[in-house]
Formats: sequence, structure tokens, C-alpha cells
Amino acid sequence: MLPADIKGDHGESVFFTTSDGLKLHAVDYGRGQSDALPVVCLPGLSRNARDFAGLAAYLSTRAAIKRRVVCFDYRGRGLSDWDKDWKNYNVVREAEDVLAGMTALGIPHAAIVGTSRGGLIAMVLAGMRPAAMRAVVLNDVGPVIEGDGLTQIRAYLSRLPKPKDWTEALELQKATMAKAFPALSEADWEFETRAKYREVKGKIVPDHDPKLVKTLTSIDLRDRLPTLWPQFFGLRNLPVLVLHGEHSSLLSDKTVTKMAEHHPKLRHVDIAGQGHAPMLHTAGIPQTIAEFLVGIKS
Repeated sequence: MLPADIKGDHGESVFFTTSDGLKLHAVDYGRGQSDALPVVCLPGLSRNARDFAGLAAYLSTRAAIKRRVVCFDYRGRGLSDWDKDWKNYNVVREAEDVLAGMTALGIPHAAIVGTSRGGLIAMVLAGMRPAAMRAVVLNDVGPVIEGDGLTQIRAYLSRLPKPKDWTEALELQKATMAKAFPALSEADWEFETRAKYREVKGKIVPDHDPKLVKTLTSIDLRDRLPTLWPQFFGLRNLPVLVLHGEHSSLLSDKTVTKMAEHHPKLRHVDIAGQGHAPMLHTAGIPQTIAEFLVGIKS
């Protein structure tokens, strides 16, 4: 369910096949209606295309410059096939899948909106195929991942609750996230719950392969986590917008400051009352992104 202020075009489900034979899913909004630079949306680690429903509806139907918006489900998430080998749930493989999807859908280049994991994929794309991007929005992510935030994500995915119905699912989301997200409305919590879970054979289940957690349990968080500064530097010739949650556990103020020091075209916006990661249909974020994209050539 979408909050009343973001209902609109719900997009078209499309599928494409990867080089290793998986059928992956995306949602395509506004296809064929504009020659403006399209937008490709990439979700977080365990998230899916539904996270972008409000943003995509705004950019494709209500913004002054209407754009085609494509939102991807990575392998193992949403309506995409699960991978038999969980080790293929990695940023490089997923970046390759995104490029395959863009090619299949006839998108030679786009503005990338990447939430968390999606932002890391955007940085990897800067090394793999920089011409595929004209601008990047990093939603609460940078080249340094805070260990505390990753620990929280791992702990949550390791003991995912199994709600008995949608009401309990919503209350569980509030119990887990409310402290970091005091700005959310009841409609926002409904949106968050419906984006995260799916009803399968009468059961409410998280909408991703449970084996995804192995990608985090295989990391020794006592070690210093690797950084992606070289990959971030690959974005220096592109306009970059950073959205930073006030209560983020994954992206620090220090990292945002350093990113701005190293990137002459970087703009950043703090999102009050939200943690990791800000919800993209809230806080005027769709309008902020639409304004950021004005003037960027396709």
C-alpha cells in the first residue's frame, strides 16, 4: 500500500535474464513518455524495488521534467530468482546484473539512485562502466561503512521475526526502527512494512532469500572494514547528491565531510528524524532529487 500522497503510476513489471541464467525483475515507470535522462534505482542489501515506488511515481508522473524510472530487484530479492550459491550475492555480481538489465531495457546511461548497498554498486559501476552514469544519488551511504551499523543489520537479518499478520508486521517494524525514525507517519510505517514483507501462501515473510545473511556472517567485524575511496573517487566527474539520515548508524558526519572535501560537485542534504536509510518518498526527497537532476544531459 502507498500513502495517499504518493499513489499514482505503479509501473510495469519487466524481466530479463542474466549471463548465468537467472531471471531478474525490475519495475519500469514512464517508459517512452520522455527523452529526459532516465533514473535507475538500486535498493539496499535485503530490500527491493518497492522501496522506490513513491519516488518513481513522482519522477515519472508529477515532476516538472518527467522521467523514465527503472527500479531493480537484485538476485535473491523481490520477484527475482534466488541464486543457488549465496556467494553470488555480492556487489560486483550485482553491478554486472544491473548493467545487463540496463542493456536489456535499452538504457545506455542513467542517473543512479542508490540506497545503501545500491550506492556501493554505483561506486563499483564507476570502475566497471563509468559511461553508464550521468549523475549519482547516494542514499545514506559512502565509501566508509560504520561497523556499528553493519553489526545492527547483521543482527536483525540473523533473527528475522515471523509476524502472524500485517498488523504484527507493522508493529515489529516500529519496535525495531522507531527510535531512529521519529519523523515517520503511520502511512510511512505501512509503506515500510509492505515494502519489506510479502504474503506467500498466507504467511507474511521477508522478501529476500534467507541465505543473504551469510554475506554478513562471513565478515569478521572485529577486523577493520575495507573502504571504497578509490571507487568513490571514480565519481568525481559526476554530479553527486548525498542524502544523510540524521540518526544514521552506517554513514558518519566525518565521512560525509571527507566526501565533500574530495568531490567538487558533491551536494549533501541532511534528512531530519530518520536513520539508515531515509525513505525516499518522505521529507521532500522526491522534489530534491528532481531539482538535482535538472540540467543534467541525457
